[in-house]
Amino acid sequence: MQYAQKLDRYTPYALAVLRIVTALIFMEHGTQKLFGFPAPPKSGLPPAFSLFWIGAIMEFGGGILILLGFMTRPVAFLLAGEMAVAYWAFHAPRNFYPALNGGDAAILYCFIFLLLVVTGPGACSIDGARSARRSATV
Repeated sequence: MQYAQKLDRYTPYALAVLRIVTALIFMEHGTQKLFGFPAPPKSGLPPAFSLFWIGAIMEFGGGILILLGFMTRPVAFLLAGEMAVAYWAFHAPRNFYPALNGGDAAILYCFIFLLLVVTGPGACSIDGARSARRSATV
């Protein structure tokens, strides 16, 4: 058996680790804007129902859903869109280079979420458990 084939069996678990770690870090952006934890943003907490507040709700709530692997594909699609809008609306106008405009995290989140749209949640997810249960009853 080839080395790559041996590693292929771990792909669902590696994807799950990427999903979980991404969700935890992404949720932190939401808690920062919603609750001022671990520290409030430099601009202060956003007013309720503002664009930044809605983004914070998406980051926190969407992060929880991604963490659990529940409705992963549609939630990841929405979050990828949020990150694309965040980059082009707020980061790109500052500077052409992502390292200088502070948008490198938004780009990475966008593409990780697009990966989850295509691949699904990987192992250890509610979506996977529901799928397994459905196929077992058929």
